[in-house]
Amino acid sequence: MPLQLARSAVVHVRFNGRSFDVPVAELGVADHASDHDIKRAVARHLEIHEERLGDHVLDRHETGNLTLRPEAVFG
Repeated sequence: MPLQLARSAVVHVRFNGRSFDVPVAELGVADHASDHDIKRAVARHLEIHEERLGDHVLDRHETGNLTLRPEAVFG
């Protein structure tokens, strides 16, 4: 079962060598938004094409916060 997003939650974004937080409320996504919907909303917020976040992974935390980060590649 997916974790519910709290309205006071933030998405911690790591993109293009920078890290910043975006309040979930600013993204205009539903409480049970899919990873794709959240990535699309973050792309819109950053004013970039959503394909630029294609290799990013969304981690959902029990606190309601999210982390959108590049996929880790090992070895």
